[in-house]
Amino acid sequence: MSDAALPAAVPARKRLGLSDEALARIVCGLAILAVWEGAMRLWAPPFIARPSGIAVAFWPTITSAAFLEAAGATLGAMAQGLAIAVVAGTVIGLAIGRSWIADRALHYYVNGLFAMPMVAILPLLTLWFGYTSGARLATVVFASIFAIIINVSDGARSVPREYIEVSRAYRASGFSRLMEVVLPASVPYLLAGLRLAAGRALIGAVVAEFFAALNGLGYFILFNTRTFKHNEAFVAVLCLACFGVAVELMMNGATRRYLPWYRREDRGA
Repeated sequence: MSDAALPAAVPARKRLGLSDEALARIVCGLAILAVWEGAMRLWAPPFIARPSGIAVAFWPTITSAAFLEAAGATLGAMAQGLAIAVVAGTVIGLAIGRSWIADRALHYYVNGLFAMPMVAILPLLTLWFGYTSGARLATVVFASIFAIIINVSDGARSVPREYIEVSRAYRASGFSRLMEVVLPASVPYLLAGLRLAAGRALIGAVVAEFFAALNGLGYFILFNTRTFKHNEAFVAVLCLACFGVAVELMMNGATRRYLPWYRREDRGA
């Protein structure tokens, strides 16, 4: 390329609004898709998922009644389980963070259950709740609640001592101090726990649908895979990834709107 052509190429890229980092990501993504497509065409059977087949199947799949019903079941269970986990996890986390009795009584149990794989507890949950949506809801709650408990308890412990002393100087009651000082100071930790819990909740719902053959995106993926409709199954996988990204964007938006004083980048996030 001549020296005269170089200045014209740079403004063209800038007019597209692409930074060097974004351009590198796009090029890398296109290269991965090209390698994937070429490898599938050369060595894989025709029914194996490939980018061209996924692109063709994407719109018919996401507009089908079966997919919409499955997505509604999975996201509904995820939202319901997260709501339960946030309420119960916040209460338990505040208790552990501000009470040494609760901390000593529950600390090791919470950390142990948090480390336990969901697939290990799922057979027990299906025995208790049956192969019903109740087992899926219990799995979502189990998958998400401990991340919230651990983060909220850390936030409750990290409240500056000066805040507590000021509230005591103004003769605030213990409950008022908890709700008006400790809980607001723990909100950034709660949001961090909610980010982690949302992903675990989505995984829990899909795993429960795999195991218990419940209607949802997990069973949708399993059914299409077993009937050699791999492109349709991969569309559902991509949608699950998009749901996770959407939750992250919603959390970032809520943080900027309602917690303008909190900046994740200032904390090395």
